[in-house]
Amino acid sequence: FPSVVKKDGRRIEYEREKLRASFNQALRKRPVSSEQVDSAIERIEERMLTHGSRELPSSRLGEWVMRELKKLDKVAYIRFASVYRSFEDIDDFRALVDEVRR
Repeated sequence: FPSVVKKDGRRIEYEREKLRASFNQALRKRPVSSEQVDSAIERIEERMLTHGSRELPSSRLGEWVMRELKKLDKVAYIRFASVYRSFEDIDDFRALVDEVRR
């Protein structure tokens, strides 16, 4: 897998368990099976492998996680996105909820 480039420029090895932990945190107490999470992770890893680069920005990985969460569970998607995008105010949050409602 490509290295993950963090926002501060550090390069770290990709760890499937870190990705799974992100999904599990967003999906806590939500009706999504571990098989569904495994499938989502496999789709992300496939994208990573076909990305064609030795490095992958963590922001791209985060966007892929959000895309998968949006398909799996809207509440989990909102949870993850609100932390990932570090909303400054309630209007940012409202805009995200409105986007999900559409």
